Amino acid sequence: MKIVVEKNAELLGLAAARNAAAILQAAIQTNGCARIVLSTGASQFEFLSAFIKQDVDWSKVEMFHLDEYVGLPETHIASFRKYLKERFVSQVPLKAAYFVNGEGDVENNIAQLSQELLKAPVDLGLIGIGENGHIAFNDPPADLEDASCYKVVHLNDRCKQQQVNEGWFATLDDVPECAISMTVQQILKCRHIISVVPNERKAEAVKNTLAQSPNAMVPATQLKTHPNWSLYIDSGAASQIILY
Repeated sequence: MKIVVEKNAELLGLAAARNAAAILQAAIQTNGCARIVLSTGASQFEFLSAFIKQDVDWSKVEMFHLDEYVGLPETHIASFRKYLKERFVSQVPLKAAYFVNGEGDVENNIAQLSQELLKAPVDLGLIGIGENGHIAFNDPPADLEDASCYKVVHLNDRCKQQQVNEGWFATLDDVPECAISMTVQQILKCRHIISVVPNERKAEAVKNTLAQSPNAMVPATQLKTHPNWSLYIDSGAASQIILY
């Protein structure tokens, strides 16, 4: 486990972007290509802005999507497909981009996406941590044993409230009840994991992640079991922990 603390979200995003680029560059040099899983949300703004400017041969990079709401059209401001297309996919010439589609035949969408994901290992997962300690949309208590790639999950109220607070939805009732999420087991199969976690509102989640043993009530604690996990936090997110 590597912990990096920066003064603010901009410096945090730049430091994480440089590390992510180095991992992709090494994968491309070794294998001729690289695969990445990207998370979304307000916490990833500064990281993505810095990431798209890095010296990476994007034409050799395949991107996979971490999660998406069930039944939410791509035109909605909260759609993660919309988010990634606007902030990442349209900005770099990727080899391919594979999205989680929560519309239509959800089970078939999951099956097709899983088939693509299983073709080769993922070199890097950009996995954020939610205010309730979730990773992707695996809210507590998370299913730690599911060996599938993606699954439909129910969102808890604290997760929904975070989406409202970030401005993606007007009220709690507007947030969809369910989402498609990459499973905890699949996340941990990424060769490297980087978590970009800025802002004081994530301080409790960061404290719980670092202080507690791996458990289902704080799903992010599972990241500590990964041999190549890097946590990037700013002074706000680090405000409840003591680093030695």
